[in-house]
Amino acid sequence: MARPVRSLPLLAVFTVAGLAAPAAAEDAALPYDLPAIGDAMLATGDDEQAVAYFQNTEIDETILLPPARPQDDDPERKWSRDYFAVAVGVLNTPKYNGSDDRRTLPAFYFRGRVSGFSFSTRGTNLVVDLIRQRRGQRTDFKFGPTISLRGDRSGKIDDPQVAALGKRKVAVELGLFAGVTQTGVLTSKYDQLGFRMSASKDVSGRHGSWTASPTIDYGTPLSKRAYIGVSASVNFYGKGFGRYYYDIDAEDSAASGLPVYDGAGRKATAGKYTLGIAGAYSLSGDLRKGFTLIGGAQYGRIASRFARSPIVADAGSADQWLFGAGLAYQF
Repeated sequence: MARPVRSLPLLAVFTVAGLAAPAAAEDAALPYDLPAIGDAMLATGDDEQAVAYFQNTEIDETILLPPARPQDDDPERKWSRDYFAVAVGVLNTPKYNGSDDRRTLPAFYFRGRVSGFSFSTRGTNLVVDLIRQRRGQRTDFKFGPTISLRGDRSGKIDDPQVAALGKRKVAVELGLFAGVTQTGVLTSKYDQLGFRMSASKDVSGRHGSWTASPTIDYGTPLSKRAYIGVSASVNFYGKGFGRYYYDIDAEDSAASGLPVYDGAGRKATAGKYTLGIAGAYSLSGDLRKGFTLIGGAQYGRIASRFARSPIVADAGSADQWLFGAGLAYQF
């Protein structure tokens, strides 16, 4: 098998655009990184809906591998090979966290590495790894900044009761992530086990709170042209987040018919759990270059105080499924 790509994270379902993106730390991703999941931009014809979509799903990265290039065999090369990957596809996801209404959207994703520095865009999220990756290293530490736009409930809402609560404004979140990935763990010299932690703070004054998410993922190539990965994560939210997105005051209750609820904003809590699986199949015969088919699924469960909110319990669903598929090209 060709040399492993030292960044094979698995991620969340088709982040194809980043498909999913955790604003630094949101809903985990499908293990397949298109990274990943988290997890570029989706073009829907409706900017508000596009923004909402990006942030409501989370996808991570890295199921795609860097392409093989002449410098791969250069013994003098100090840093991991440069590469770029672009993916396009479709994603079927709930309209917002806690919704039982769905929509299908086009998705686009871009990521790469230059002189050892990696970056990825997932929807309206940008992540940059400031720790350079050396050629041939098996333990890869990661650390860097994230910037995200959270558009939950900022677009069109079909449920009349939730719509009566009014739209939420797009939040700008800045944060940091850190993690480590080990190559050659269980099944071969090429599988990868990774852990990362990300956290972000709203700097736009919307929910005025924070989010944090630990994620663990595992991925392995089945052959030179096939890859599969899985991931799991927990999303923690501050009091202001729960208050802004899930609580209902007396005025909103009167307008919507939903009961008054203040439980989500009482204290910070683990608000969502996610599990994902994803895979890739190279059309060129080598996962590191050319065209690759990608796809995956992610299950998320709204939990505790958030799940008891009437927005979820009465007007929506705690079960959140995400499906995605697309075509990627690496060069």
